[in-house]
Amino acid sequence: MLKIFDDLAAEYEHLDGILGTLTPEQWSHASLCDGWTVSDVVLHLAQTEELAAASAAGDASGIGDDVPGNVDGFADDLVAAQRDTTTDALLGRWRTVAFATVAALRDQPQGARLRWITNSMSPAALATTRLAEHWTHAHDITEPLGIAYPDTARLQHIAWLGHRTLPYAFGVEGIEGGPVYCELTAPDGEIWRFGDPQAPSTITGPAGEFVRVGARRLTPADSSLKATGPHGPQALAVLRNYAA
Repeated sequence: MLKIFDDLAAEYEHLDGILGTLTPEQWSHASLCDGWTVSDVVLHLAQTEELAAASAAGDASGIGDDVPGNVDGFADDLVAAQRDTTTDALLGRWRTVAFATVAALRDQPQGARLRWITNSMSPAALATTRLAEHWTHAHDITEPLGIAYPDTARLQHIAWLGHRTLPYAFGVEGIEGGPVYCELTAPDGEIWRFGDPQAPSTITGPAGEFVRVGARRLTPADSSLKATGPHGPQALAVLRNYAA
């Protein structure tokens, strides 16, 4: 469990090393997020990280009752309200809160539950969602700029999250669903297994593609993932690495 906090810090350090080298033109470049520049994406990461830090401090007032059903609109409104920030100030804002959040989550007492979007979760689970969001948006930033952002073993946390939240994803889409076993090939060739091997439905293939499908950055049809059984294809269709 403790490894997630180290890996979250490592993900932030990886992204920080890239953000610190960007030129003014790159900060204003379009990202993969529709309507958002690179600067907007970093602002979004800073804003959501501030919400996570506040939740860790016992203050979830920034996550209103209307947020769960309107996450995209909520995020767009926050960015629109604060996007006139200099890049230096923005990078400093993200750096300050990101690394402080790691420490705040790591220091939570045993059994703590923290409010986040649709429900409450453990500090480790919240750290996993923050890693997933930063990994996804790191690609939204780097791919249009032609900057490499190689997959690492940290994807295991994101793959776990996608599999763990399949019942929630089925429910959001109004699908009854069922147990799904995943056998995914890690970037280094290791096999990651999630779920009951005796489950009637399976998903196999590259972990990097699995988490990209879960991030809605790759369609199942464009991946090499194999889904079998009564719920395997359905699982790929609803897979998500996030809570809304």
